[in-house]
Amino acid sequence: MITNPNCKINLGLQVVRRRDDGYHDLQTVFVPVPLCDKLEIIPSERFSFAQTGIDICCNPEDNIVVKAFRLMQRECGSRLPNVEINLHKNIPFGAGLGGGSSDAAFALRMLNDIFDLGFDSGRLCLLASKLGADCAFFIDNVPAYATGIGDKLTPLGFNPLEGYKLVLVKPGESVSTAEAYRGVTPREKQNKPCPDLSLLLAQPVGSWKDTVANDFESSVFKSHPQLSTLKTDLYTAGALYASMSGSGSTFYGLFEKNANVNIVHNNNIENIYTFNL
Repeated sequence: MITNPNCKINLGLQVVRRRDDGYHDLQTVFVPVPLCDKLEIIPSERFSFAQTGIDICCNPEDNIVVKAFRLMQRECGSRLPNVEINLHKNIPFGAGLGGGSSDAAFALRMLNDIFDLGFDSGRLCLLASKLGADCAFFIDNVPAYATGIGDKLTPLGFNPLEGYKLVLVKPGESVSTAEAYRGVTPREKQNKPCPDLSLLLAQPVGSWKDTVANDFESSVFKSHPQLSTLKTDLYTAGALYASMSGSGSTFYGLFEKNANVNIVHNNNIENIYTFNL
């Protein structure tokens, strides 16, 4: 079986508070985006894993797709035989796009389907959440309002990106999640309100610039000042709304569907991806 795990962007990201367990409570909206990896899983007599495309540079057992298989093995025992896994990476990592989380969630879904394991969506979500905070989103893979550490999901009921042109700009540098969290100040400490993002996103896209914020931007811009220019460039190019996705480093802009978008591909930009949604 072959599937195409897609990435996501965050529409708004509010860091609400730091929890006693060291994690942070968030409010954000995840929306799937059709920039995809390719994942193949084949029943086999012995386990193997191969990865091509963007080089992740990690031991195979540390790859999140292999971790997903091992997790399912522990759940199912002899019901789950060995497999051959082939992963081709197109989604950049360290980019705030959730590519690894998507690969893991799709692997769980594929194993469930290939071997008829009988896991429903809820149980798959619980397993996915053990692999990463945003993994569960990719089980149902529909626009969703996320709270908790990003694992408590409520379908949004509409796609805020529908009918627009989406431009993703991936700079040459990455921002680690740990670094981003070290620098951010939760809203609770700032006595800053947390408006309902689902209500804000139901308003015209042109209003989001003043209402829908990614709380990681201010701290990330301090340590990576060159990244702030990417957001400015998107607005200069005519974006109705522009933001960093997740904890970075990818930025995106929403444009009118027929807009002619011209962004200078300078030395700080690794890739630009454009989609009509």
